[in-house]
Amino acid sequence: MFSLDSLYYPYPSRRNCVYAKKGMVATSHPLASQAGLEILKKGGNAIDAAIATAACLTVVEPTSNGLGGDCFALVWCNDKLHGLNASGYAPKSISIPALKERGFTEIPRYGLIPVTIPGQIAGWVALSNRFGKLSLKEVLEPAITYAKEGFPVSPTVGYYWQRAFNIYKERLTSDEFSHWFKTFAPKNKAPEPGDIVTFKDHAKTLELIALTNGEAFYQGEIAEKIAHFSKTHNGFITKEDLANYQAEWVEPICVSYKGYNVWEIPPNGQGLVALMALNILKNDSFTVKDDIDTIHHQLEAMKLAFADAEKYLTDINYMPYTVEELLSESYAKERRKLIQNEALLPSCGTPPKGGTVYLATSDKDGNMVSFIQSNYMGFGSGIVIPDTGIALHNRGHNFSFDETSPNALGPLKKPYHTIIPGFLTKGNTPIGPFGVMGGFMQPQGHLQVIMNTIDFNLNPQAALDAPRWQWVKGKQILVEPHFPTHLIHALAKRGHQIQIEHDLGTFGRGQIIWRNLDTGVYIGGTEPRCDGTISSW
Repeated sequence: MFSLDSLYYPYPSRRNCVYAKKGMVATSHPLASQAGLEILKKGGNAIDAAIATAACLTVVEPTSNGLGGDCFALVWCNDKLHGLNASGYAPKSISIPALKERGFTEIPRYGLIPVTIPGQIAGWVALSNRFGKLSLKEVLEPAITYAKEGFPVSPTVGYYWQRAFNIYKERLTSDEFSHWFKTFAPKNKAPEPGDIVTFKDHAKTLELIALTNGEAFYQGEIAEKIAHFSKTHNGFITKEDLANYQAEWVEPICVSYKGYNVWEIPPNGQGLVALMALNILKNDSFTVKDDIDTIHHQLEAMKLAFADAEKYLTDINYMPYTVEELLSESYAKERRKLIQNEALLPSCGTPPKGGTVYLATSDKDGNMVSFIQSNYMGFGSGIVIPDTGIALHNRGHNFSFDETSPNALGPLKKPYHTIIPGFLTKGNTPIGPFGVMGGFMQPQGHLQVIMNTIDFNLNPQAALDAPRWQWVKGKQILVEPHFPTHLIHALAKRGHQIQIEHDLGTFGRGQIIWRNLDTGVYIGGTEPRCDGTISSW
């Protein structure tokens, strides 16, 4: 692994790493990073800073997340790594037969049908109650201020806002979507970069969440509004569904990779995909990053891991195989044998029986948080609850409509979930949080930045800057425009179908904070493919 003291590294970077002693906040938006740093300077810890940053992102980056989404977190605190699953389950009354009775032949992308119970606010509260030093009211103040007083739209946010508006204007024409346009396009157009935007209803909702420590969202005034809107527009969410929801503390899962432990949240999150791929590759020696054998093996391992995930991954209570079985040494060995010189068409194996924002924070006491939240597919379902600013996610779209699938839609069940936070340790010593947001790109991004770090000795910024690939399906691979040309030709000769993708958002957006094991100094890298910023102290 690279030296955290080194100012030099072998891969050309767009910017330098950031170093800090007392704390660091790395995220996709400068205002949100500054909000987290403000909380650290007020005496808050890394957990308080993560909540503040997450709340601020719902305001300043509504194109990726909102108050009606889900979140996951990995928290290093009190000499232990803790996992939080704050993803929601399907409403109690929904089912595949119920949707078929309404004429559905698949789970729609937009509307109330794909909306599962939003878990994000419960996640904030759980983190604050267990680990926070400041009150939730203090932590939410920066987000409330930006929502009330306004904020300038950043370039990346402006781009995705315009893209979403163009799609929604064409597709979301029924009355249930009217409040999205009133909230996010009140002048019948998307705001442009530099425009000042205010969200008064959003601010009031945040204030109510702060005042009631989140209770209003699930059992009070806000819950009433969500349930009423659902009933009015023939949705499935009820007051009972909201009242019964709780975020869940879980034990993180990991694989040992070349002297380090790579940690993820257990299913229903897809962090297992990254771990399965790393498990397949961990006994191979990779010394050159931009090498055909390196990239080919990475792609093939990822394809095999995704094939298993598509077949088996869902709510952990419904999976036909355990995490331990899917991560077993013997299974990884059998999957590794399938990797040959030519690109394969992936299929699942038989194990032995036995739209998103990511942020990372750290503080002077060594606490660190890997946090991710999302509305999915940009703004999510297209549903905004009137007078609240709450844009609901559409995570239920990831359920299968096949009743024989482990991931089949079912009441009170959680879907296969794409958002995943990552964390790296060396034995029981924390190195730090990392993550790459972006739908099904996320485990692929995790694998690439971890191998960039461990196998190829790149520091955090260089690990994020390096050109990325993305497997899509079959033998189809997307690469960035600056991906090495000689590798594109070499991959094509091995049967990979390569396409150059110019929308860099396709390849995810990541953040990394590592901690020097000797000095305690933090070193951070932030995503060059968006408005990524690190605020440090």
